[in-house]
Amino acid sequence: MTHTRPTPPVPSETDQQPHGSSDLQATRIVVLGGGPGGYEAALVARRLGADVTVVERQGLGGAAVLTDVVPSKTLIATAEWMTIADTAAELGIRVDGAAGSTSQKHHVDLAAVNTRVMALAAAQSADIRARLEREDIRVVMGQGRLDGPSRVVVDTEPGQAEVVLDADVVLVSTGSTPRVLPTAVPDGERIFTWTQVYNLKALPEKLVVVGSGVTGAEFAGAYNALGCEVVLISSRDRVLPGEDADAANLIEEVFRGRGMTVMGRSRAESAVVVGEGADKHVEVTLSDGTVVTGSHLLMAVGSTPNTEGLGLEEAGVRLTASGHIEVDKVSRTSARGVYAAGDCTGVFPLASVAAMQGRVAMSHALGDAVQPIRLRTVAANIFTAPEIATVGYSEKKLVDQGSKYVTTILPLSRNPRAKMLGMRDGFVKLFSHPEAGVVLGGVVVAPRASELIFPITLAVANRLTADSVADAFTVYPSLSGSIAEVARMSHHRGE
Repeated sequence: MTHTRPTPPVPSETDQQPHGSSDLQATRIVVLGGGPGGYEAALVARRLGADVTVVERQGLGGAAVLTDVVPSKTLIATAEWMTIADTAAELGIRVDGAAGSTSQKHHVDLAAVNTRVMALAAAQSADIRARLEREDIRVVMGQGRLDGPSRVVVDTEPGQAEVVLDADVVLVSTGSTPRVLPTAVPDGERIFTWTQVYNLKALPEKLVVVGSGVTGAEFAGAYNALGCEVVLISSRDRVLPGEDADAANLIEEVFRGRGMTVMGRSRAESAVVVGEGADKHVEVTLSDGTVVTGSHLLMAVGSTPNTEGLGLEEAGVRLTASGHIEVDKVSRTSARGVYAAGDCTGVFPLASVAAMQGRVAMSHALGDAVQPIRLRTVAANIFTAPEIATVGYSEKKLVDQGSKYVTTILPLSRNPRAKMLGMRDGFVKLFSHPEAGVVLGGVVVAPRASELIFPITLAVANRLTADSVADAFTVYPSLSGSIAEVARMSHHRGE
């Protein structure tokens, strides 16, 4: 037996229209996926007067909240405190030791850390669900799929009837999952994806991380700071190969300086768990035959879009060769009335971009004023220690397209506030046009770079000149003072 959601009744003239809508019949929106792209889209659609249903199989917030962004950044925040504590002695701070000892080293209770991590993720998910319910947004838990471009079928609990939802507009925001190699299948005990590491009850004796992209670098840095011996295996010649070269080289130097083993130009071919009991360990075989051993292994080799089995192509939704959904700048797919947002589109694997895609999609679908997404204004951050934040054109992009630009760079170690806080590693870099002076992009490598990048983001988004940034007041002393200073360095005296 199937159940079709009834069309909302036509309100009388005396009825108050929801959220200011003047429509006699609300547009029916079905959102497939409750992550950042999905729930942000749902809120926009509801504010615009639509009748909204969100279908989610895991929990509100999706993987971003439950197994990815929120948990990983919470773990990294704990690791950051360990990094700070490690430098406390430089600031004249001493830790009183236990009786009979001269010192006491701080250590991590990983079970307690992971319990807190998952509790925060669950709380955030519950907050999102409560918000949607307050807005009269219906939530259906289950696995949804398209049955044509204007209908969604949901498989709920085993043994329960399907739920069928008719829709005027469908938004697909189903995210992605960690890529798994058939020669290194995660078991959740010794070999992990980044969604499984929170099962650990004790700090690994030696963690091998395969993959030196953003996820691999973040987890390698975090576990290293927590006190774990870490080996980072990279198939490229440096970590973070897709990032600013100066920033990536600095992070690799920091990693090595903190005792991490970084193996560049080393491709992992397979991994197996060997031994029993206390002797159980992981062996990772590289393409040159080298075997790297560790107590545990984290595979961070990319992700795959969650687009299989959703009825997308049958509904007329075009996919790329990688399985991502093709979308335009307002998140439309090739099927009329079907939009898509988030990691399943492959546009930019960031929660902030997913949320913006979802908001733009609903505004466009419901006839509200909308501005197409400008990826050049997207600020991104890598949560290593120090963090790497970027916005606008990268130096590689500027070189590849033959653009005129000038680069100014200022080491963080020259900043007075950084000296006070014992910060040495990092810099601020600005790219600007040599004649017009317009800020084209920027890189910040520093603790809390994710906060410091915002002034440069405003400059890029609003096409401000470096002189405009330089002329704005900053607090003294402050880390943001380096942004104004590097902008002043970009000034060229007019003829």
